[in-house]
Amino acid sequence: MKRFGSLRGNKKHKDQNRSTERRQSEPHGLFASGLSSSPSTPTQVTKQHTFPLESYKHEPERLENRIYASTSPPDTGQRFCPSSFQSPARPPPASPTHYAPAKAVSLGPSPVGGFQRLEVQDHTEDSESGVYMRFMRSHKCYDIVPTSSKLVVFDTTLQVKKAFFALVANGVRAAPLWESKKQSFVGMLTITDFINILHRYYKSPMVQIYELEEHKIETWRELYLQETFKPLVNISPDASLFDAVYSLIKNKIHRLPVIDPISGNALYILTHKRILKFLQLFMSDMPKPAFMKQNLDELGIGTYHNIAFIHPDTPIIKALNIFVERRISALPVVDESGKVVDIYSKFDVINLAAEKTYNNLDITVTQALQHRSQYFEGVVKCNKLEILETIVDRIVRAEVHRLVVVNEADSIVGIISLSDILQALILTPAGAKQQETETE
Repeated sequence: MKRFGSLRGNKKHKDQNRSTERRQSEPHGLFASGLSSSPSTPTQVTKQHTFPLESYKHEPERLENRIYASTSPPDTGQRFCPSSFQSPARPPPASPTHYAPAKAVSLGPSPVGGFQRLEVQDHTEDSESGVYMRFMRSHKCYDIVPTSSKLVVFDTTLQVKKAFFALVANGVRAAPLWESKKQSFVGMLTITDFINILHRYYKSPMVQIYELEEHKIETWRELYLQETFKPLVNISPDASLFDAVYSLIKNKIHRLPVIDPISGNALYILTHKRILKFLQLFMSDMPKPAFMKQNLDELGIGTYHNIAFIHPDTPIIKALNIFVERRISALPVVDESGKVVDIYSKFDVINLAAEKTYNNLDITVTQALQHRSQYFEGVVKCNKLEILETIVDRIVRAEVHRLVVVNEADSIVGIISLSDILQALILTPAGAKQQETETE
């Protein structure tokens, strides 16, 4: 297995680099932080809030609620920090008047891997509804990369089974794939691949899944993709967080690798959860848009039709079939009375690898969930009359990927995901249309 270590950058060396960068920059005003010049009008300068960006970057990242290993790979010094990625000595203020104006950009090829930039509507430049959009445009992807994090990289010649065991051992949900022949990253291996293999090749508990036991990652990619290889969607650390959100939702993916275009090193993997947590940390310092006080019913955020769900006695193989056919990431577990009692997510499927029970998929969901880690995040619920501000706070604090919308009888009404929330907060005010449910 090829591993790009823990990416634990030398903190002392990093701080020295920042000090040098600050001394080389302009000695006055906001020029010293590498930001745009300060506003010229008195009303724009008199009262400015600052964001504790540095304290956020040094905050230990909670990898997953259900983590199987706390050890990290050895340090290989892969963290790359060119002078163009300066962390500001003075973070930008919360006032939306300070942000760089959201100029309209025509659709076309972008330096960021695999997506086109969004054309921002002119009316959002100064409107209250676009405050979060402007905040995301004023921060780079590098701002969100933690000082210490874990990144596991697989070579495509690694056996599929060993790769999934490595995901379990490291407590991660996905890993970039490195192809030695091309000397570049060519894709991502996720739990969805594990599900697709089980779905395609499982026959019965008596028949061993040869493809899982013997195939290499490159073999699986050739069989599964069948010459429909698409370039890996990635993003530069110098790109804006707005571009990252747009890329995640437009491409219907859950993970976006941050790859340095100069060195080719993978620095981090951006997710909806990490981005929303970053935004929510600074929400109290920004003007609150009116839509934050509107409820889900008024805003129409979430999915409320044709909701897929399963029962406690549903066989695992049937749940996997639904994951593949419906391209969803979680299934609420509903009892005979219609009450939501649990949730079976794609991440729970990796327990089959951890327990080495993937050869018997005829067991029920209830039996499979008995092997779940004690750190189970639980079913976090909401109702359609709760306002968006409450929803954002709840999903961030619970560190979950979705909320189950229920009625007074605790029966399922809908699902609201992280991508639904980011769409409402950032992309809809920018004029981007709602995307369909994304896949992992």
